[in-house]
Amino acid sequence: MGLLDRIATTPVQPDVETDVLQDDALTSAAPELTLVKPETEEQPLTVRRFSVGEARFDPFRHVRERVITSLLRESNRHLKLDDREAVQTEIISMLDEALAEDGIQPARVDYMRVLDTITHEVLGFGPIQPLLDDESVTEVMVNGPDQVFVERAGKLTISDVTFDDDHHVMRVIDKIVAPLGRRVDEASPMVDARLPDGSRVNAIIPPLSLVGPILTIRRFPRQPLAVEDLIRLGSLTDDMAQFLSAAVRARLNIIVSGGTGSGKTTLLNVLSSFIPDDDRIVTIEDAAELQLVQRHVLTLESRPSNIDHKGEVTIRDLVRNSLRMRPDRIIVGEVRSGEALDMLQAMNTGHDGSLTTAHANSPRENLSRIETMVLMAGMDLPVRAIREQIAKAINLIVQQERLQDGTRKITAISEVQGMEGDTIILDDIFRFEQTGYEGGKVIGQYKAMGVRPKCYEQFEQMGVKLPLSVFGRVLLNA
Repeated sequence: MGLLDRIATTPVQPDVETDVLQDDALTSAAPELTLVKPETEEQPLTVRRFSVGEARFDPFRHVRERVITSLLRESNRHLKLDDREAVQTEIISMLDEALAEDGIQPARVDYMRVLDTITHEVLGFGPIQPLLDDESVTEVMVNGPDQVFVERAGKLTISDVTFDDDHHVMRVIDKIVAPLGRRVDEASPMVDARLPDGSRVNAIIPPLSLVGPILTIRRFPRQPLAVEDLIRLGSLTDDMAQFLSAAVRARLNIIVSGGTGSGKTTLLNVLSSFIPDDDRIVTIEDAAELQLVQRHVLTLESRPSNIDHKGEVTIRDLVRNSLRMRPDRIIVGEVRSGEALDMLQAMNTGHDGSLTTAHANSPRENLSRIETMVLMAGMDLPVRAIREQIAKAINLIVQQERLQDGTRKITAISEVQGMEGDTIILDDIFRFEQTGYEGGKVIGQYKAMGVRPKCYEQFEQMGVKLPLSVFGRVLLNA
């Protein structure tokens, strides 16, 4: 009998708030299960539902684990996990067999729940797979086996998803990192990785974590956001988008600045989409996340050391190597240490149009952080020499922030004007000014500062057309 036929003929249980145990075999197979004693003999035994955050016991866990173990054993022999239809058929067959052996006849809703759970374990990433399939979820945070938070529209909420135990979480983590050639264990308890769709993954396990294995997944949309999406979401205005598009096409060196979770990588991906299709682009990242649409893209990814603490390849190593690959553009996912010096050198030696991101809370702070990162390269350079390199290399700093209502906005686009004494001069071209906070929403407006940027001359030299009206009325009246 097929799955649909069996579901159609399975008797539907009454719509009550408790699960009914219909077979003595189920109670004997789950001795830890807490049963609620009926008040009368006519009432059946029931299982108390646990609220979110409480420890739970799954009465079908022993069946589920047996089927999963058998499936994984079969996959090592002849069953191919990439053939989803064949695997699904095998799951149904093994589940039916396991339930028959234990003499269990579950309700339809329980049968479908167990079937989905096994399918997610074998073909997906366990209990969090439904969250990863939910387009509204932008981040999944597993804080040990009993607590899973999700982010939707910039707000954190706790979900009703739980794991069986620490080993269950570890199994999911291993499933994520193993295909990438990475590992996580007591000798190497932290790891950065990515999902097949490019979503960023970080895992940290005991003994560094005291609450059990912690898994953080920052999801990327299956369809990368375009500049039109950012305009619709209020992250920038049409004038700002026109200016940034012109800046990329005119080969300006741009740094996207912002805090954690502010949307730097998403904005970097949008800026990269403005690069002409015939440019040779080299991307350098810790975990490949950028989703470029051009045809000539070379993706490089750093590599951690092996179990013998050898074989590490850093972002700085890759930046140096990329200079020998004849790139038209170099895109570094994030600079956070000595690679900042090599990035500045590349920008100053003919690799115009390079893009990168850095952590900072303002454009001015971004410049200070780059100074610090250059010093981390181990070069004994005077501060003035470093600032001169920065002033010559960087054209624009785009500040991205996540505001208190969860929205992500470009709060400033600043141009590096040059040096005045020992100080780097910055001028804002566009700015977001917050005027209030009402009803859980940030109130504010974008302003063009009415300044014709120094880089406008480069636009004209490169043949990039941009109307002066995007810079505001003050400029037009001048």
